Amino acid sequence: MLDKEFWNNRYKTAQTGWDIGYPSTPLKTFIDTLEDKDKNILIPGCGRAYEAEYLHQKGFRKVTIVDFSPLALGEFSKRVPDFPKGQLIEGNFFEHQGQYDLILEQTFLCALDPILRKDYVKHTSDLLNKNGKIVGLLFAEEFGNDHPPFGGTKKEYQKLFSSHYDIEYMQIADNSIEARKGIELFISLKKQDCLN
Repeated sequence: MLDKEFWNNRYKTAQTGWDIGYPSTPLKTFIDTLEDKDKNILIPGCGRAYEAEYLHQKGFRKVTIVDFSPLALGEFSKRVPDFPKGQLIEGNFFEHQGQYDLILEQTFLCALDPILRKDYVKHTSDLLNKNGKIVGLLFAEEFGNDHPPFGGTKKEYQKLFSSHYDIEYMQIADNSIEARKGIELFISLKKQDCLN
């Protein structure tokens, strides 16, 4: 079960190979293009939430982060003590309610059991306002299916998201860190108008 206990234990035992200790380069570059500081932004499965810290430093005040792990969120709170506590949610993403302009995807989909992927697509769409988007990263490589991360292919992701999103961009990131070169897909997905 990829539940709260599983993820919290990964932090307890320092089994956090996905954690690079700073904002991912492709996401940092994207954040640097954002001009509207009033955007409502959600980061699901945020972990230690380096991207949220970066957004906060840049003056974005409507950022909400969600994660199962109280340890990861606690570490974030120590680093960013003035981040609003009401926007720091410990819990199950699929139970989260709200309305957002942007969902930042930092391979959260790839941490979920693949049977939940269609639920992820539906729930993210429900959380997004009209013209809302998912922007971020997915792994474009198969890793096996016995433990996270669970990868996939561009073709699979296109099929998965096409039920609720117009795919604006889905290409291998050109500025990934060395360890992830060639295996990160940068995505920009716009919620379909008919779903508003």
